[in-house]
Amino acid sequence: MRNDLHNWHPLTIEELHTLFSKIPIHWFMAGGWALDIHVGHQTREHADIDVAIYRKDQQMLYHYLKEDWVLYKAQQGVLKHWHEGEHLTSINDVWVSKRERSPWAFQVMLMDNAAEDWMYRREPSIRLEKTKVFRQTTNGIPYIKPEIQLLYKGGSSKIREQDLQDLINVLPRLDKQEKQWLEASLNKQFPEGHHWLKYF
Repeated sequence: MRNDLHNWHPLTIEELHTLFSKIPIHWFMAGGWALDIHVGHQTREHADIDVAIYRKDQQMLYHYLKEDWVLYKAQQGVLKHWHEGEHLTSINDVWVSKRERSPWAFQVMLMDNAAEDWMYRREPSIRLEKTKVFRQTTNGIPYIKPEIQLLYKGGSSKIREQDLQDLINVLPRLDKQEKQWLEASLNKQFPEGHHWLKYF
């Protein structure tokens, strides 16, 4: 069990690309770094780094990482060992370090899907074809589309100042269709209204 949540020495995007390119699953850069990849430059400091995969691929991920990395499941603010063969059905975050007490290197977000569709777990009626969830840089690094990443940030029960900063930085760079999708998705999750909508 670990609770050193701020003990980070994250891998670089290029290092994660090298590592995950060896794993036969769909994966994408996620979080604030995914938004910066879309913008084309770093817009703020990042304490950590995130990768997203589909929940159905978790055992393949474990198989490829278990020899060289220590994997923890995030559960109610505590990080506990993720054991081989354990299927994570309701846990959405996996934290990874090189050794038992070494700094955190990266975090893996588990995304849900229904058949061939990506499914937003907080509002399962929000779905997209899996091929429409990500983009790719010219050098082959996949990243989650910015409007989807902003939905994850805006749809969280705890929206941080950096999440609002990301919205303000990225929203002007979305095209009309992407903005409309994000606005409609926030309205669907929050029919009573969402304070981000005033920025649209």
